[in-house]
Amino acid sequence: MTVLIAYDGSDDARAAVEYVARHLRPEPTVIMTVWEPLLTQISWAPIAAAVPVAGHMEEGEQYEEEKQAERLAERGAAIAAKAGLTEVAVRAERGGGPVWAAIVDVAEELNASLIVTGSRGLAGARSVILGSVSTRVLHHAHRPVLVVPPPKPDDEG
Repeated sequence: MTVLIAYDGSDDARAAVEYVARHLRPEPTVIMTVWEPLLTQISWAPIAAAVPVAGHMEEGEQYEEEKQAERLAERGAAIAAKAGLTEVAVRAERGGGPVWAAIVDVAEELNASLIVTGSRGLAGARSVILGSVSTRVLHHAHRPVLVVPPPKPDDEG
């Protein structure tokens, strides 16, 4: 089976990768980063109407955001390899909606045995306002989910 690790480049995501390497039996692992074209992100903002729309993409061209997501996923895979994971693949997935939905969809596609995500450690009003990718993955995935909390300062090193 495959372990799917959601990786966004944050310290929390790094902690999740390192936790998997230290505590789980080695399995094929996919480091996944979700990306969206900037134009899609802008369309959610009220100022979107004032922003000029980019021209169309040629066949085979990549969005800059996709290239960045691939590089980010590769950095996550390098962290995984350095931590001891041996069978690591990368995946940059274009989100068509919420990030959590892309993670759940890819886990289904891969038939992942486990989804691993870091936790921002937000509490109270900040968590309600900002939402939580890890919480939504936990509630919507039909498979085990491991949410790795941020490391305590004395655990780092």
